[in-house]
Amino acid sequence: MTVLPNTPRRRTILIVAAAAVVCALLVVGGILLATGDRAPTASSSSTKPASTATPTTAADEPVPDDGPVAPVNAPAVSTVAAVLGSEVAVSAEPGGAPAQSLPNPQTSGAPLVFLVVAQQGDWVQVQLAQRPNGSTGWIPASSVELSETPYALVVTTSTNTLDLYDSGSLVASYPVATGTGGTPTPRGQFALTELLAPTNSGYGPYAYGMTAFSEALNSFGGGPGQIGLHGTDDASSIGTDASHGCVRMRNEDITALAELLPLGTPIQVR
Repeated sequence: MTVLPNTPRRRTILIVAAAAVVCALLVVGGILLATGDRAPTASSSSTKPASTATPTTAADEPVPDDGPVAPVNAPAVSTVAAVLGSEVAVSAEPGGAPAQSLPNPQTSGAPLVFLVVAQQGDWVQVQLAQRPNGSTGWIPASSVELSETPYALVVTTSTNTLDLYDSGSLVASYPVATGTGGTPTPRGQFALTELLAPTNSGYGPYAYGMTAFSEALNSFGGGPGQIGLHGTDDASSIGTDASHGCVRMRNEDITALAELLPLGTPIQVR
């Protein structure tokens, strides 16, 4: 694998080896990449079959209307925290006993970077890539390097669009594909967790992992059903409800974002 530094214009990219696949779902380190029918492979890798997904909502079962679309939440500036050591202890409250320890880099090979949601004294509260969606934890400020990003993403599932904000202003809008009625893209406030560069065809050149998890698939191929933001070789699906929960973009569009957005960037799905 190749890991590039998480600098402003050259973000961390992980060349992913083989991962498990079923139907149109691709799992890379637990991320559901709902495009194509093959896992990304390095030249020395091979794919193997995945176990069957465990749906909590049948694919053809209609999902009730969630009501009005939430207001846009695109902060003008967000704080991100890059872990400095080989692991970081996470507590349920500031100053509390560690509840868990997370490795750095992540199991995928990407550096461990969080979106900060609050700060209190020598502690920062961060969004975690864990179920249930919206999970947070507290980590010592001394264990991370804090920085700021002016970027934010907003996905609107009703219009299948993704908007890019810079310093609170809308600067670009892209057509995307989102989840179907049976496997909807989960709504809420999330963050980008890792950037993958697959080495075979089927789902585009780049895939971001998110702190979001499918609410229709509890698990898939040994992974927890993490949602991805990625490209696709099926350009006809863009602008439709076509995925198993992931957000698909045109390849040129995901490439533009991969060159721009740091890990920890906030992404709202509404």
